[in-house]
Amino acid sequence: MLDRTDPPVFFSPFVSSPMGIEPQWIDYNGHLNMAYYHVLFDRAVDEVYELLGMGPQYLEQRGCSTMVAEAHVRYLREIHEGSPVRVTVQLLAHDAKRFHVFEQLYHASEGWLSATCESMTLHVDMAAKKVAPFPDDIMAALARMQAAHAALPVPEGAGRRVAMPERR
Repeated sequence: MLDRTDPPVFFSPFVSSPMGIEPQWIDYNGHLNMAYYHVLFDRAVDEVYELLGMGPQYLEQRGCSTMVAEAHVRYLREIHEGSPVRVTVQLLAHDAKRFHVFEQLYHASEGWLSATCESMTLHVDMAAKKVAPFPDDIMAALARMQAAHAALPVPEGAGRRVAMPERR
């Protein structure tokens, strides 16, 4: 559960609540299915949204929401059913209409990195179905989060692209 202050305090990086790997998420290969890595990353971002003022009530009250325009997931080490996990969320950049985050999924008790997700998210006016500027209060919250994350190094893997290895 989030301890919400006004204005919110943004830890550097943000660390999600603990989560677990559910049995129905395991695929026929005995691995966590790739779709559920996204679920874990999404749940962590939902906690950040609460702090930013863009929680579940945001769409109803403001008529706006967000949509991921691009995401890049790296699967680094298998995570198994029942494993406790946490996700860190680092705000790399933002502007008036979008933000760029890098998330890292860790085994919560052993501390090793399982996966990363880098994404670009757009702020959308749902009535107009167009990208729109964030309201001033959300921009201020993003600026506070960006300031809290400014001293963090750029994570290893940020800015990578999907490509075949170059031949030598």
